[in-house]
Amino acid sequence: MPQGRAVLALLAGALSSLPAARAAADQDWPEYLGGPDRGHYSALRQINASNVGRLRTAWVYHTGLLGQMQCNPIVVKGVLYGATGTSEVFALDAATGKPIWRYNVPGRLNPEPQNDRGVTYWTDGRSERILCTIDSWLYALDARTGAPVKDFGADGRASLKAGLGPQAQEKWVISTTPGTLYGDLIAMPTRVGEDQDAAPGFIQAFNVRTGTLAWTFVTIPYPDTPGYETWSKAAYKNTDVGSANCWAGMAIDRRRGILYVPTGSAAPDFWGGQRLGKDLFADSLLALDASTGRLLWCQQTVHHDIWDRDLPSPPVLVTLRHGGRAVDAVAQTTKTGFIFVFDRVTGESLFPIQEKPFPKSTLGGEEAWPTQPIPSLPKPYARQTLTEADISPYAENREALLAQLRSARTGLFQPFGKFPTILFPGFDGGGEWGGPAVDPDGILYVNTTNMAWVASMSDPARQADLALMSPGRRRYMQYCVSCHGPERRGLPAGGIPSLVDVGSRLRREEVLSLIGSGRKMMPGFTALPGEDRAAIVGYLFGDEPQPAAAAAPAAPEAPARIPYQFDGYNRWVDSKGYPAISPPWGTLSAIDLNTGEYVWTATLGEFRELSARGIPPTGAENYGGPVATAGNLLFIAATKDGMIRAFDKRTGRVLWKSELPAAAFATPSTYEVNGKQYVVVACGGTKLGTAPGDSYVAFALP
Repeated sequence: MPQGRAVLALLAGALSSLPAARAAADQDWPEYLGGPDRGHYSALRQINASNVGRLRTAWVYHTGLLGQMQCNPIVVKGVLYGATGTSEVFALDAATGKPIWRYNVPGRLNPEPQNDRGVTYWTDGRSERILCTIDSWLYALDARTGAPVKDFGADGRASLKAGLGPQAQEKWVISTTPGTLYGDLIAMPTRVGEDQDAAPGFIQAFNVRTGTLAWTFVTIPYPDTPGYETWSKAAYKNTDVGSANCWAGMAIDRRRGILYVPTGSAAPDFWGGQRLGKDLFADSLLALDASTGRLLWCQQTVHHDIWDRDLPSPPVLVTLRHGGRAVDAVAQTTKTGFIFVFDRVTGESLFPIQEKPFPKSTLGGEEAWPTQPIPSLPKPYARQTLTEADISPYAENREALLAQLRSARTGLFQPFGKFPTILFPGFDGGGEWGGPAVDPDGILYVNTTNMAWVASMSDPARQADLALMSPGRRRYMQYCVSCHGPERRGLPAGGIPSLVDVGSRLRREEVLSLIGSGRKMMPGFTALPGEDRAAIVGYLFGDEPQPAAAAAPAAPEAPARIPYQFDGYNRWVDSKGYPAISPPWGTLSAIDLNTGEYVWTATLGEFRELSARGIPPTGAENYGGPVATAGNLLFIAATKDGMIRAFDKRTGRVLWKSELPAAAFATPSTYEVNGKQYVVVACGGTKLGTAPGDSYVAFALP
C-alpha cells in the first residue's frame, strides 16, 4: 500500500507541472516548442490553407533593445511570456501585445546579448512561476507580477554551476534554452566554453520550489563508472577536457518519467588528443530517469567528435507505425543531416544503423575514431557530397572556386589537418537549433542549410615569435585568434565580429567586460587574469607599448596544451559573398518517419537581387524552426531574407508570406485567445549580417 501511494504521489507531481488543463493547452503554447514532446505542433485550425492568405499584423511589441532574438515565446491562459535578446523577461497580453510586467536584474548595466530562446512556466495550481536564466543563474519569478520568488535559492536565484564541481566555479557557464519540467524538478541545459578551459557540461536538475540541486548526470565519466573507459584516463579532471553539454534543450515523456537529453561535443573542439576514445556521453542522445538522473540508455551519434557536430536541437517524441505496430519513438536531427529514430523505451533504432569507416587523422597525437554510425533511413535531409558539378553556376570566379575545391579535402567526417578541408554540411549544419516540427501522424518537417565551410589547423605561434610580440598581441594569439583570425577580421556574416575597428563601436570598459562575460558564440574567459584581459584590450585599441625589436626573448612559457591552432571559421563563398556551391542553399522537407521516405522538399528563402535577374529562388541559410498546425499549415521565418512564410504542409507550396521588420531567426508560436488564433515570432537579426531588430510581431485573420 505505501508503494502504491508513492506511485500516485509521483504521478501527481508529474501532472502538477502541466501548465493548464488539456482543453486550455490546445489553445495555448504552454511550453518551449509547443509542449513536452518538443514537436512544434498545434491542434488549432482556425487559420488554415484556405484562408491563410488573409493574415494581417495583429500587434507589435518593441522591446527597445536591438539585437538578435531567438526566443520561442510561450502562451498560458492569455499571457505571453518571452525574453529580449539580453535576457530581460516580460509578460504581455497575448491578444493585444500590451505589456503586463518586465524583469531585469537590478544593477545589471549594459547586459550583453545571450541569444535567449525562452522561459518555462510552472504551477502547482496555487502559485505560478516563470523559470528563466540570466547570465550564470536560474531565476524563479512570480508569473503574475514578475517579482523574484524570494524563497527560491538565494533571493530568487540558483547557480547553474551548482553541480559542476569546484573546477567549474570560475569558468563560463550560462544557459540560453529553457529548462524541462518533471513535477517539481526542472532539468537545465547549459552552454559552456569550447576550448581546453571549458567547464564540464553535466546535466543538472533543480527543485522548482526551493532552487536546490536535485541530481546531476556526469557526462565526462569518473573512474569506475560506465563510459570512463571511452576517454583518456585524466579527462574527468576537467583540466584539459570539458563540455559534453546539452545546450540545445530536452524533451520529456512525463507518463513514463523519461527525460531525453541531446549532448554536444567534448572540448577542445577540433583536436582530441587529450580525450582519445569514443568519448561517451558526448554527442549522444541520453534517456535519463527524470526523477533521479539515472541513465536508462544511450545512443551516440558521433564517435570522438573533432568537427563540433553537437546535437543541435531537442529531439521530438512521436508515435509511429513500424513493423505493423504502434511504437512510441524519439527522433533526433543532426548537423550532418541525418535523422536517428529510436524506440523511446528501449533505445533500439527503428532503422538499421551501419558503422561505416572514415579517414584517419593526420595530426600528431590525434586518433580519429575509425567508424561513424550512419542510419539507413531516412536519407539525409542535407546534401552530403561536393563535386566539381556542385560549384555555383552563378559564381563569377567559378574557376578559382574549382581550383580551391581541387586543392582541398572533402567528404563526411574528414579530419582537419594542415591543409584546407571543406566541411559540408558546414559548422552550422545541416540541421540547427531551430529543430523540426512533427505531426501526430509521424510526418516530420525540417529546414536545412546547405552551406560549405573551409577549415584547417596549423602549428601555434612559436615561443620565439611570441616572445617578440607585445603582451596583448601574444595573449590575442593564444585566446582569440581561432575565431577572430590573425588579422582580427572575424566572420561578421557568421556572428563573429571584426575587431579591426572595435574602438569605434565599443568603449574600452565594454570590451574588457566582454572578455570576461562572453557574448553570443563567444565564451567568457573568466579564468584569464585581469592584466591579461587589459593587455588584449590595449592591443585591440592600438595603444599598447610595442617591444623593442632587439629586446631579449622573454622567459619561455609553459608549452601549449593544444599543439595545434584552429585557423578560424570561414564560410566558402564566391567573390560576391554568395555560397560557393550550387543552389538550393536552404530547403524545407517533409519526411514520413513511419517509412523513412520523403513526402516533399521545397526551397526555403531567396536572394531578391538574384530573383530580380530571373534566377529561380535559390534558398538561403536559415536559423529557427517551423511550426505545424492542424490547419494543414507550416509557419516558418528563419531566413536571411527577413520573411515569414506559410507552406501547405501536404504539398510544400508557399501559400502566404510577409516581410518582417527584421530577420527572425526564431521559431514562431501559435495560440488562441478569445476565439482568435494568432501566430507570433520574435524578429531580431544580426546572425547573417542582417539588420538588428527588437520586435515581436503577431499575425491573425481580420
